[in-house]
Amino acid sequence: MITIERVAWEDPRGVVLRARMDEEMHERYGSAAADEDPAVTAERDRSLAVDPATVITSVLAIDEDGEAVGHIAVRRLRDEVELKRLIVLSSARGKGAATALLDECEHIGREHGARRLILQTGNRQPDAVALYEKTGWRSIPVYEPYAATMPWSFCFDKAL
Repeated sequence: MITIERVAWEDPRGVVLRARMDEEMHERYGSAAADEDPAVTAERDRSLAVDPATVITSVLAIDEDGEAVGHIAVRRLRDEVELKRLIVLSSARGKGAATALLDECEHIGREHGARRLILQTGNRQPDAVALYEKTGWRSIPVYEPYAATMPWSFCFDKAL
């Protein structure tokens, strides 16, 4: 049984889960290529960073033991509402945590007057792409700030 809890971006459980996500993404993508322009690397890092001032809320998935096993953030990106940093611990995958997190984000988006939600994921995250397709997200062109430094991204939206 998964329950959902809205928390501040600074919630320590969310901080730990985002650090785990960073580790997993480093394993999947590695570090920047040695021949990559450092300015491109820096711009990509800026694109992926989340300014806490833009975060509407973070959402945690809590398992039956009271442990936080999943996280996602909802933020303002210009005039859009974007989802960032979706992670579900490998031990909790396949138990509905990701779907519950995405469902809660839809509620949050509606509460904030959004007509749609958007998100970006990478080309080495086929599990994420499959999740978004399974849960009714539509593929859209890569949007800023990702288009310039991560053209291999997959971006999605979902009408509310």
